[in-house]
Amino acid sequence: MRTGKAALAVAVLAFLPVAVTGCGFGDDSTAEPARTPAEDVAAKSRERVQAYLDAMVAKDVAGGRNQLCAPLQDAFDAHATGPNGDFADHFRVTEAAVTDVQPGPRGQEVTTTLTVAAGTRTAVRALDFTVTRSGTDWCIAGEAPGTPAPTASPAEPSASGTPEPPVPGGVTPRSDDPDLPGADPPAPGGDAG
Repeated sequence: MRTGKAALAVAVLAFLPVAVTGCGFGDDSTAEPARTPAEDVAAKSRERVQAYLDAMVAKDVAGGRNQLCAPLQDAFDAHATGPNGDFADHFRVTEAAVTDVQPGPRGQEVTTTLTVAAGTRTAVRALDFTVTRSGTDWCIAGEAPGTPAPTASPAEPSASGTPEPPVPGGVTPRSDDPDLPGADPPAPGGDAG
């Protein structure tokens, strides 16, 4: 009788992997394929910039600061909420999205578009971020105005009555419209003035 139980145990153990696989347990065919290193870098860069954009929408200064590389944080602290800063009070970012991620000479170049409102006026602006690896983490190493995003409405006329072209992105005031952002900030979070 003891031999029969041992033989049964061996038979069960021999067929267990086949039975489990047949039921779908341990079947990885529905799992997402592993990302390539380049896809992983792009995804991490996108996540870091999207977190910064989300902080801009929420006016979460600390959340924005946390996305920056350490060397940029002092400039950010000095200018983020100033009149030309990304977190200034006189305008709000109502929408923000990452539009592209590409490798660049200093890291991943992440392009974005922002919808910025000041009072009843809105404008679409573009910002480009550079994301790099710092130790074991990723951080934003630079911010610059991007290529102007196409607008749905015609350009506003200037004082002379001639329509002006869209101003490159950034989240600082334009000289002709101090309520809407548009000038070139030297560092994330604001300008040097």
